[in-house]
Amino acid sequence: MSGFPYRFERLGVVMSPDPDDPAEAEGTLNPGGAVTPDGGIVLFPRIVAEGNVSRIARADVTFAGGVPTGVGRAGLVLEPDRSWERAADHAGVEDARVTRVDALDCWLMTYVAYGPLGPRTALAISSDLTRWRRLGPLVFVYDDEDDAELNLVCNKDVVVLPEPITGPSGRPALAVLHRPMWGEAIDGADFGRYRPAGHDGDGLSIWLSYVDLEAARSDLSLLTVLSGHREVMRPEQPWERTKIGAGPPPIRVQGGWLLIYHGVSPAPGGGQSYRAGAALLHADDPGYVVARTKEPLLEPESEHERTGTVDNVVFPTVLLPHETGLLCFYGMADARIGAARLVRSAGHVAGPPGGEGR
Repeated sequence: MSGFPYRFERLGVVMSPDPDDPAEAEGTLNPGGAVTPDGGIVLFPRIVAEGNVSRIARADVTFAGGVPTGVGRAGLVLEPDRSWERAADHAGVEDARVTRVDALDCWLMTYVAYGPLGPRTALAISSDLTRWRRLGPLVFVYDDEDDAELNLVCNKDVVVLPEPITGPSGRPALAVLHRPMWGEAIDGADFGRYRPAGHDGDGLSIWLSYVDLEAARSDLSLLTVLSGHREVMRPEQPWERTKIGAGPPPIRVQGGWLLIYHGVSPAPGGGQSYRAGAALLHADDPGYVVARTKEPLLEPESEHERTGTVDNVVFPTVLLPHETGLLCFYGMADARIGAARLVRSAGHVAGPPGGEGR
């Protein structure tokens, strides 16, 4: 997407750890987010206690002059209190992504359950953004033609598109983007090094799978069963050469689905640097990339983005419509949450991203 006509305008920090709350001692970061029925914005931040124990909280965004300036904390929505969310030396429910699915009249939350087998994505649902019911870890149906057994690897950065599309079987389906962690040893476990045939290259990529919508309507537990797997995007540019992963759930815009994604590459002096770019996915087939940015739209520049629990990280996880434009919320160096607005770049006269009344 050379010449992508939009850029991110930073709006500042909206959430920092409460020094008086031990549950936030190691950071507030990487939230899910949703628009409430009354038009407000609610975040579901990952809050980290000492010992790297993560929980998912609720925080209502406060505004001043149309700019998000802070949050009102509203308690916890998920804690690592299931056996598959805890292990001997770690525990966590982490990095929520939230999608409103009108076809099911509910919100879906994907989150990372950090348990005995490492980081694996699970699903919860809610009808009111307050009470969340776990449906359990995702299950990937094996496809012998592709010879990719996705249940053998950990998986992160899972997002659900908000509108049904036609799946590979010709039936209505929910499209789900995810990032299998091929070749990575998790806590020394050899099973983490599995690579399927044909996927021996460097860099971790974004994949697409499908949930059968009619089956899920009959039995919500089937929202966790994914099939029809295919690779969508591999790392291409130097700033994303280590791995890429979906950021916020894609939103419908003119011409397709706008996906903000993160890319990771080695940082000067050691460690990794997380940046963000954009891709346009085909409206009817989000497994097809229409265009993507060559340069990052957001990269670590401010002090809070460069220095924190993990240095040099911008990690967008929320992109929502607001009366002032498209608002993005992102993790800053795994310690704080920042806000930004997607605005037109200088010299471009096109209107803001929008999608046929959606």
